[in-house]
Amino acid sequence: MIYLDYQATTPLAPQARDAMLPWLDRFGNPHSPHRAGREAKAAVEVARAQVAALLPPGGRVAFTSGATEALNWAIKGTSGGIVTIATEHAAVLDTVAAVARAGREVTVLPVGRDGLIDLDRAAAAIRPGTGLVAAMLVNNEIGVIQPIAALAALARAAGALCLCDAVQGYARIPIPGGCDMIAISAHKIHGPKGVGALWVRDGVVPEPLLHGGGQEAPGRSGTLSPMLCAGFGAAAAVAGTRMAGDAAHAARLSGRARSLLRGWQVNGALDSRYPGNLNVRRDGLDVARLMSDLRDVAFSAGSACASGSGRPSHVLRAIGLSDAEARSSIRLGFGRYTTVEDIDSGVAQIVAAAERQREWA
Repeated sequence: MIYLDYQATTPLAPQARDAMLPWLDRFGNPHSPHRAGREAKAAVEVARAQVAALLPPGGRVAFTSGATEALNWAIKGTSGGIVTIATEHAAVLDTVAAVARAGREVTVLPVGRDGLIDLDRAAAAIRPGTGLVAAMLVNNEIGVIQPIAALAALARAAGALCLCDAVQGYARIPIPGGCDMIAISAHKIHGPKGVGALWVRDGVVPEPLLHGGGQEAPGRSGTLSPMLCAGFGAAAAVAGTRMAGDAAHAARLSGRARSLLRGWQVNGALDSRYPGNLNVRRDGLDVARLMSDLRDVAFSAGSACASGSGRPSHVLRAIGLSDAEARSSIRLGFGRYTTVEDIDSGVAQIVAAAERQREWA
């Protein structure tokens, strides 16, 4: 199979697998005081340092079950009004909707056709009384990069905290300074599924989401998996050494794919974007049929978290696409282990299948 769905998940790095394997048999609880527990804790702390090395200084990494938990914790653990963006992940928008029903004031900022916010409009919305500004660094569906540093500065000026969903940006592009909380996930950087983290700036203490033993400062409860943490740490360590090379490789692949997709429209900004995410559309395309025809090419019609809902992508609708345009869009994701041959063959098959649809229409 040709795998072109890196935004949904990434192939496990061999280094992450090697780091995890010993912990299949070493079963010590990292929160226990005996030797087996101390050995497990040591592995967790090594992983914590590896993950933190790609994040700003002056904060602490708290491991979670994934980015969804981290985002829920950050949003529900704060108070005051919330300002967020219409193209955020469902883990943010649905959580924000839940706290709005409980009485918190929420402002959802629109985006332009390019998928980017208007900073003047953001400045007008982020005012005294705002408690949290939540924004995604790299959009998971269209790959555009929001001006997180500027949003963080607006939040700070208003006395608010800034939460950055860096799931698609962590270990791919530098994380801007100024954020107070940052959510990340291991399986988006060639690590294992089932583990993520919330980076919390020193002095910021969100209220606990899960109550119990409070094993993870600043207040996350639950027994950690040394195996998953070790895999996350190893993946982060590899990504740190390969970030520039991986980005250049993704840019080359993106250029190659776009040259093969002549006549297709790119959704979102052409410049302010992560190159490993290419969301394109072709009028009249039946995406469900395209996927059915191409069983050996893995790509998507949008977020994996929203697949099967039957609804057009809220991100594509937010940038002004009609339902028909949104439904005729596909997302290609590629990165470290994608080859030029994968792009050439995979995109050629997609283009040929789309041409057959047009001929038979």
